Amino acid sequence: MIIAFDFDGTLADTYSCIEEAFVKALERRYPWLPFKGLWAKVLTKIENYFERPTFGSHKKKSKPPFFLRTKFFETWFEERAKLTKPLDDSPELLKRLKEEGHIVISFSAEDFIDGMKVRRLKEMGIYDLFDDVIVFGRELTIDEAFRLVREKYGDEVFVWVDDKPWRFIGHGDENTEYVWYYFPFSSKFVENNRERLALIPHLHIIRDLWSLFDVIERIKQERSP
Repeated sequence: MIIAFDFDGTLADTYSCIEEAFVKALERRYPWLPFKGLWAKVLTKIENYFERPTFGSHKKKSKPPFFLRTKFFETWFEERAKLTKPLDDSPELLKRLKEEGHIVISFSAEDFIDGMKVRRLKEMGIYDLFDDVIVFGRELTIDEAFRLVREKYGDEVFVWVDDKPWRFIGHGDENTEYVWYYFPFSSKFVENNRERLALIPHLHIIRDLWSLFDVIERIKQERSP
């Protein structure tokens, strides 16, 4: 199988450290600025606003506003990467999946700064654990990224693991299985729109990454001739 993972909120907790990363970025870039803690709270609210879901869209390429593509936000991403912690021992999970013969890819959205997603994967030490790293949002739409996977790896079952199930809607094909990893930060958006989950076929819900092995076994049984 092709097992594709989102990064933020799926393989790593990159959300609980957002405010602390803003404090550290302000200290590095603007040491003279008073009330850094207050500014960090304001910036965290702005960041959370951009994390809100857009159910059923994700059809186009996007470019973040200019003020998010600055040296300050690059510094913030660097500090955020340093504070990031893996979820559910995800590096060992990736190794185990590869040992079992699966194609394991990183399949996630680009950050505000070009190339930052790859930099953060490397900072966490998991970049080399993937057979491929595919980033959508800037140069590729989700559909284009998905077609790229199919061109490279064929029509094997594609198991898409993401904490943001709104990305699933309208994407994939009949050989796609969708796994919603229930992460507290992003799940709050879904709880207010649970009826949208009915739009996602072949949906599985897990609360820890190692339950993915149970999902894989279930998929094998359901898809066996």
